Amino acid sequence: MAGRYIAIEGPIGVGKTTLAGRLAQSLSASVLAEAPDENPFLGDFYDNPAGHALSVQLFFLLQRARQIDALRQTDLFEVGCVADFMFAKDPLFARLTLSNDELALYEDIYARLAWQAPSPDCVIYLDAPVDILMQRIAQRARTAERSLTSDYLARVVAAYRHFFAEYTAAPLLRVDANRLDLVGSDADYQSVLAALERPVRQQSLPTTA
Repeated sequence: MAGRYIAIEGPIGVGKTTLAGRLAQSLSASVLAEAPDENPFLGDFYDNPAGHALSVQLFFLLQRARQIDALRQTDLFEVGCVADFMFAKDPLFARLTLSNDELALYEDIYARLAWQAPSPDCVIYLDAPVDILMQRIAQRARTAERSLTSDYLARVVAAYRHFFAEYTAAPLLRVDANRLDLVGSDADYQSVLAALERPVRQQSLPTTA
């Protein structure tokens, strides 16, 4: 794991942070975690997306840029790092929520920050159906997510699937987080660990015959 940078991605409620923590413990690596609760605009965005999309998106962009900058200035890469987000996915949400003028402003700022972001050595993409994600979001009962709708989440899921259908920047492990229980089943979790040991450009779990 020394020197490796693993990024975990997927839609809201799919289990990124939980898996990142477990993998970091197994691999004796450091964790770099997103902090959505620190975004003061997130709850307002779910209540009124059009009125708060730009503020919530810029906050996340700058927050992630600061995290990546801190990562570059420490020895996290010497022991390895597992992150529950990937900087390159940030525009995915911007394109879903911003107007044309807002998107142009966002993309200008993103371009000035993105060059600093290192590419992951491996990306784990967690996918699950919208109904399962809504159940998990309801169970964790975060105040900021109280107004999140299934329609918005469906758009997020579709955007993620499109993004990773064309992703070639790093080795990619696709995980069906509905069919694999990465919290309750040690066998399912061990299958992810085993897949990380195989340097394959594209993998999927569970495997099909």
